[in-house]
Amino acid sequence: MDFTYPRNIPFKCLKCSLCCGDTKTRVRHILLLEKEANKISEKTSKPIKEFANRIEGRESYVYEMHKNAETSKCIFLEHNRCTVYALRPTICRFYPFELKVTRDEEHEFDFTVECPGIGKGKALRKDYFDGLFLHLCQSVE
Repeated sequence: MDFTYPRNIPFKCLKCSLCCGDTKTRVRHILLLEKEANKISEKTSKPIKEFANRIEGRESYVYEMHKNAETSKCIFLEHNRCTVYALRPTICRFYPFELKVTRDEEHEFDFTVECPGIGKGKALRKDYFDGLFLHLCQSVE
């Protein structure tokens, strides 16, 4: 499947964890696919209800991750590190990018400038976005 992506956009994750929770101006929704919630549950030996709530109306996503009440950050974030990094949800893997479907039913990667890693590092090439797209396709199968 074809998609468009931002050309010549430098990005490097600065490990700031801004993407892992709410900010002063934005409430973050950390959404999970069924398959992702099941994998996290299996690997952490926690029932899904301990780390996520079932949701409706978000297409393929069926859960929303709980956040720490004090920090408004993902409950799997400890000392600015993700404790389920290898299993992190697609939405986390994509950040600061998002795959949107245009009015013409075309797929398009977009990004948010709120991420301080945008503009840092090397310019991303198409193969980076190919990897994200492939991950998504495998996750929804």
